[in-house]
Amino acid sequence: MSGSDTASSLSLSDITYRYGKKGEDVLRKVSFSAGSGEVIAVLGPNGVGKSTMFKCLLGFFKNYGGTITLDGLDLSTLSHKQIAKRIAYIPQSTYPTFNYDVIDVVMMGLTSKLSLLSSPNKEHIKRAHEALENLGIGHLAHAGYGEISGGERQLVLIARALVQDAKILIMDEPTANLDYGNQFRVMCKVSDLADEGYLIIVSTHNPDHAFLYANRVLMMYDGEIIADGTPDAVLDSELIARVYGVNAKIETFADESGTHRVCIPQMMK
Repeated sequence: MSGSDTASSLSLSDITYRYGKKGEDVLRKVSFSAGSGEVIAVLGPNGVGKSTMFKCLLGFFKNYGGTITLDGLDLSTLSHKQIAKRIAYIPQSTYPTFNYDVIDVVMMGLTSKLSLLSSPNKEHIKRAHEALENLGIGHLAHAGYGEISGGERQLVLIARALVQDAKILIMDEPTANLDYGNQFRVMCKVSDLADEGYLIIVSTHNPDHAFLYANRVLMMYDGEIIADGTPDAVLDSELIARVYGVNAKIETFADESGTHRVCIPQMMK
């Protein structure tokens, strides 16, 4: 299963948004374009507009200013079902209310492909199993979703997005509340999917995730994109201090796999 059969593209031009007629703008002239194979890390403190931007991209908020085009189509003219065929949303993993089998959770991603009264067929079920196998968790198909680990649940949510057949994946802090090992495994899968041709936009609070897994960074602050470029070009001590109020050093080290950069916060004295 691959998202590279056709190219995907997304473009935002001067997007503004406010909650209520008298509210202040939450997004201010947000603009960027992206295409297949990119992993874009969206950084910025809480409350700067990241989630609002995602809701505009997903079609939840229609009354934004500016223009969003999706594969050359004006997103504001598309139905939720049409958007779901192009963009899949992967939320943070949470403990479920109902302990559905993993395979049933994955098949929930087929909503945009099924009519109101139809049920998944053998081909749909096969594709759901393939998505789980693609992520290395095929053995969990008939496990209870509430009985597996947080990292495994996050991979199940990615599998659910894959069966949706959307070529653009929006991930909202996918490693939140995961241990170090599960963070690594989830983000490695993100990189693999980009290699398969998916466009992935992922919000994170960890600059090191941007250095390790992204090829582009969007830094958001006060409703605006204040920096846009490769992690090495964009992320520096001055920007980290401005946005997060933390003194940090960006250090470079090399090993047999290449040169790497890391963000090291400085202890306050």
